[in-house]
Amino acid sequence: MRRRLFLIPSIAFIVVAVFFLRSLHAPAPHVVRSPLIGRPAPLVALPALDGATKRFTSADLSAGHVSVVNVWASWCVPCRAEAAELADISRSGSAELYGIVYEDNPAAAREFLRETGDPFARLDLDADGREGAAWGIYGVPETFVIDRKGIVRLRYAGPIVPDALANIIVPAITTAARES
Repeated sequence: MRRRLFLIPSIAFIVVAVFFLRSLHAPAPHVVRSPLIGRPAPLVALPALDGATKRFTSADLSAGHVSVVNVWASWCVPCRAEAAELADISRSGSAELYGIVYEDNPAAAREFLRETGDPFARLDLDADGREGAAWGIYGVPETFVIDRKGIVRLRYAGPIVPDALANIIVPAITTAARES
């Protein structure tokens, strides 16, 4: 009987160790599983951010080029952190960069862009968050890679840091260009 009591802590340790080891091989925490992956991007019917900006629509997302849609807000601190990486995407020419300004006002968003730079080809305003609900947004920033036919290939939650740009976003753009 005593011998069996000594086995209980050993078995508990093994179970906990297996749990932690399996967590090391989990998918990247920022690559979010989404029912949109492999499906057409949600319909986009938003107004432009302001009079100085062109809006984008669903037709732009399936216009024969890879698109990156970044959902952000001026009140979002992590959105500032990804400004340089968004500029890199825009400069690369590998994808059209579109923005959805989420639950924000145009004046604050315009000031944010003045401070951080404006890498977006087009910007839409989702003032009440309804469009964000269609995309499954639960926080900002979130980024989607969409292939040439308008199919969502990646959903990335959180700021795009240099490592994520090189190892997640750019490979997804490359794959989206090849697959469509």
